[in-house]
Amino acid sequence: MDGNGRWAKRRHLPRALGHKKGVEAVRNIVRVAGEMGIEAMTLYAFSSENWNRPQEEVSDLMGLLRQYIQSDIEEFVENGVRLKVIGNYKALDPDIVAMIDNAIAKTAANSKMTLAVALNYGAQDEMLRAVQHIAGSVAAGDVKPEAINIDHISGALDTSDLPPLDLLIRTSGELRLSNFLLWQAAYSELYFTDTLWPDFDRSELEKALQSFGHRERRFGGR
Repeated sequence: MDGNGRWAKRRHLPRALGHKKGVEAVRNIVRVAGEMGIEAMTLYAFSSENWNRPQEEVSDLMGLLRQYIQSDIEEFVENGVRLKVIGNYKALDPDIVAMIDNAIAKTAANSKMTLAVALNYGAQDEMLRAVQHIAGSVAAGDVKPEAINIDHISGALDTSDLPPLDLLIRTSGELRLSNFLLWQAAYSELYFTDTLWPDFDRSELEKALQSFGHRERRFGGR
């Protein structure tokens, strides 16, 4: 979800207002996705590299996260949305961790749609943690090194209980994955748009889905 800062800059507004507008776009897209029958959606909200941003901006982002969880959790419950968080969110402030844990527990039985939010997430870190987990299983004698397969790795990732990744959307004209779902994106379709995230709405999502619908997926075959 890229482009909040540029959206604000083009309008001569503070970056914080761009992030606030981005949260409104999140709220809208989650509702639209549910109406469209999308089974699962993962949103890259805060990367493990975003800590390098100015402290004021990080604080603003954490404040928006608090507000979003508090204001939208009841709507998640009403609309059957299950909240899942990927990444090392336990490293966030204790009050945010408590809010997230409560929201996860409160929506655990929902089955209409899963919203996975990537917080303090980086795909390389995710894969590193997966390797460490598997290495621990090898050390404990639970699995032999030569028996390790793709399923072992996929099962050790944060997304182990999510369906395969079909479509990866990158907004704001950036043409890279930026350490997002690198393992999962192996055969996903990529869609890049110049639209800044705060302007990404139903019509933009429909364009992405229409593009996806016209592609032939061969998964390495002919």
